[in-house]
Amino acid sequence: MSRNSTLLGLGLIGIGKPWGHAPRPVPSETEARALLEFACELGIRYFDTAPSYGDGLSEERLGCFVQSLPAAQRANLTIATKMGEHWDRAKGEPYAGHSFDALRRSLDRSMERLGRIDILQLHKTTPGALRSSDVRRAWEYAGSLGIARIGPSASDLESAWLALEDPRFSVMQVPYNAANPAFGPVIDQAVLRGVSVMVNRPFAMGSLVADGTDKRQAFQFVLARQPAVILTGTVSRDHLRENWEAFHDYSSSRKV
Repeated sequence: MSRNSTLLGLGLIGIGKPWGHAPRPVPSETEARALLEFACELGIRYFDTAPSYGDGLSEERLGCFVQSLPAAQRANLTIATKMGEHWDRAKGEPYAGHSFDALRRSLDRSMERLGRIDILQLHKTTPGALRSSDVRRAWEYAGSLGIARIGPSASDLESAWLALEDPRFSVMQVPYNAANPAFGPVIDQAVLRGVSVMVNRPFAMGSLVADGTDKRQAFQFVLARQPAVILTGTVSRDHLRENWEAFHDYSSSRKV
């Protein structure tokens, strides 16, 4: 693997709903846009969202921002979202649902908000969902919309291993950090098979940093597995700059 082949991406759950080890308030529209602008200025080109991140708010904010950019700049961004987790407005919370009708409606709304989807992941993946005919139909529907890169966002090992056997999947998102190393062998196999792995929670939702772990060490632990993307989930521009610098302090020093 060549130096700097792993990208730092921005996970956008925090611009839609409170999230993290110490949840921060959802930023205002102005603050969210400033974060996205700053991310692009730093050089971040991969953005990860989902319709359940605050009743579509995260997708809506990202979509409005991306569609305001010049075409050449838009073309350099990768927009990743999900299907399979929905928002209950009455309860103000997300819920999982993998029926074809629910997935189709969710995907249509995501396309409307975002304008385009480069990577689509199955949210709240389970072995049963991966084997479901409804989910299979939803993948086919996604293909009809021109979405070619698909795969699971898995949080359990059984689903992740099962997904690796599916030739349709070219991407996979999993959690991985020093406090939760269980997905290491899955990542290794995925990389060997040419599946692009997106790692979330590199700081364990911030708890590693709160406990005193240096961000460079946290990134070093994840980068050793050679994922395609590491997602940072901050909504603070200061923290994003710190993460960017810590990521590149280590990744730029790796040997070919």
